[in-house]
Amino acid sequence: MKTTAPPTEPRQKQAIRVLHFADAHIGIENYGSTDPETGVSSRVRDFLARMDEMIAFARDGDVDLVIFAGDAFRSRSPNQTHQREFAARIRQLSQLAPTVLLVGNHDLPLNAAKASTIEIYATLDVPNIWVAQDYETRRIRTKRGDALVAAAPYPVRARLLAGAPPAATIAERDAALRQRLHEHLQRLSAEAEALASADTPRLLAGHFSVSGARWGSERSVMLGADVEVALTTLADARWDYIALGHIHRHQALADAAEGKPPVVYSGSLERIDFSEEGQAKGFCWVELARGAARWRFVPVQARQLLSLELDCRAQDDPTAAALKALRRHELSGSVLRLALRLSAVGAALLNERLLVAELKRAGVAHVAGIQKLVERAPRARLGERPEGLGALELLERYFARGEVDAARREELLALAREIVAGGGGDLLEEGLV
Repeated sequence: MKTTAPPTEPRQKQAIRVLHFADAHIGIENYGSTDPETGVSSRVRDFLARMDEMIAFARDGDVDLVIFAGDAFRSRSPNQTHQREFAARIRQLSQLAPTVLLVGNHDLPLNAAKASTIEIYATLDVPNIWVAQDYETRRIRTKRGDALVAAAPYPVRARLLAGAPPAATIAERDAALRQRLHEHLQRLSAEAEALASADTPRLLAGHFSVSGARWGSERSVMLGADVEVALTTLADARWDYIALGHIHRHQALADAAEGKPPVVYSGSLERIDFSEEGQAKGFCWVELARGAARWRFVPVQARQLLSLELDCRAQDDPTAAALKALRRHELSGSVLRLALRLSAVGAALLNERLLVAELKRAGVAHVAGIQKLVERAPRARLGERPEGLGALELLERYFARGEVDAARREELLALAREIVAGGGGDLLEEGLV
């Protein structure tokens, strides 16, 4: 059957479909194990799987432009396997749409003369990829029209303050750095205004901290000190969308409802540690149009990190009680951190090996730790002058301190009295009975 294609709209009338993601951190291996066949950590596979989910979504959504807002790897010196796996996925993205790779702090070498972890794409002149290492503005052609994209990579002190008078204090140096960064961002806004036509949408990609943002696990993996950018500097009407990386918690700092362009951290693609236990992970899908950008957060199937605390103090069999309580939770595929409240006797009875084996059978991917919180009664004093007490009085206080059951205590004391009455008192006094 013959069909007629719908009329084509003018190029800039169509919203440009943008994929915005950041903080891939390939190489983080927390709470995983190494696959003996591939030599790759199970947790690295988690991070790569999240990228695969995202790429499938972008393909199905017919993406026009890809913005990666920095931090490809965990290390500044990633191993070859991690580089290969990341490159394979960037290649897929670049075949779908023009791809911008912004340089983050984890992508930068310690020595400024050395190459960044993603510079190889520029060196090889890989088609459809822009490695954004400088504060620069470019017009990018997509299948739904042109977009004006500006790059603001991670602010490197030595580069930004080159040629500036030396600061007397750290506070003065930080103030100078903030001023230089502010000037760069203002320049990018002016360039966007000058280079774009009236209906050309404009996007700023940045990798830095913004004042007012809520921090996440990036604090535990951060390399070097951080200088914040003022939100008022970013929320400039000359931009339609500000795509940020660096902070792992997804959040929007400004939005169209406030009369400002969206200022959005996409967040990391996978949970890094238990500080992110309850956080959704994913990427942003943006419909970019001049003065009318719309976006949404798309969650991915991040690995569940689960913390549980069970009270087994009153249980005769703490192992069985803990297993019964755990069956009420969905544990399959999770990384589990377990805390057990136990009595002193319960701690001695706990079969930790059996507990771990049952958790594995329940499908727990990794047991991050079993913490035993043992409740111990405070030591009772025998008296200021215990040497003045008799054998039976000392024995009674000893039973009380040891929390011997009242009925059992009376039974033992009765036997002790029989021993004393039968002439065994001297032996009891000497501790021989």
